[in-house]
Amino acid sequence: MRIATFNVNSLRARLDHVKRYAEEAAPDVLCLQELKLDEGQIPYDELKAMGYPHIIARGQPSYNGVAMLSKHPIEDPQTQFHGFDDPAARVVAGTVQGIRIYGLYVPNGQAVGSEKFHYKLGWLEQLRIEVHNHADDISLVVCGDMNIAPTDLDVWDPFKLDGSLQTTADERQALDRVLAWGLKDAWRHLNPFEQQFTWWDYQKMGFVRNHGLRIDHIFLSDDLLGRLKKMTIHRDVRGWDTPSDHAPVSVDL
Repeated sequence: MRIATFNVNSLRARLDHVKRYAEEAAPDVLCLQELKLDEGQIPYDELKAMGYPHIIARGQPSYNGVAMLSKHPIEDPQTQFHGFDDPAARVVAGTVQGIRIYGLYVPNGQAVGSEKFHYKLGWLEQLRIEVHNHADDISLVVCGDMNIAPTDLDVWDPFKLDGSLQTTADERQALDRVLAWGLKDAWRHLNPFEQQFTWWDYQKMGFVRNHGLRIDHIFLSDDLLGRLKKMTIHRDVRGWDTPSDHAPVSVDL
């Protein structure tokens, strides 16, 4: 099984990119973030025509929006955390072939110390509660645009960016508390010393200069980690015409 996640930064603008990526990478499950479409604007017919008859999605006009596309039936669909009524469309979850999968768009946080930054930390605490409510023997995948670079190896210049948004100790510790349930970073498990990124700013030739961050992640429960064959950052997608600022990532189980 191949599971992938891709922040498309507007599905309307990047529908052709999703189609091309789906054809080339052929994930069984594809989680999308930042659809930026109202519920009624989500192109279900086009997505199903790509080979994904099973879809759960939550839209939001102009902002956010998430979807899970699957070649296999999705059981127990979910579009928000249990017990947390968040107006922002940031969560999809479902069980596919016995694996519980969360596709997430974690809040950016806007600026360190701001109201939105504290909302981000609170949102991550809700994620921790959600994850830790699962039995410890469940097969679990948590993936998406997590908007956190877990270590200094995941940023292009840890000295220049020290203490900046997505690299703060508060954000990293909040993510660590989520992972403490028993989730492992698939990329870092297979590549303990390699530096690659999943996001590059549109400004200042960020992609050309490789000034990036690794903020799109796939975290796996221990049983799935034992089945992990490959983890890929599809960097080439970021080089396509009119790209998202994110590259898709995928795991092969």
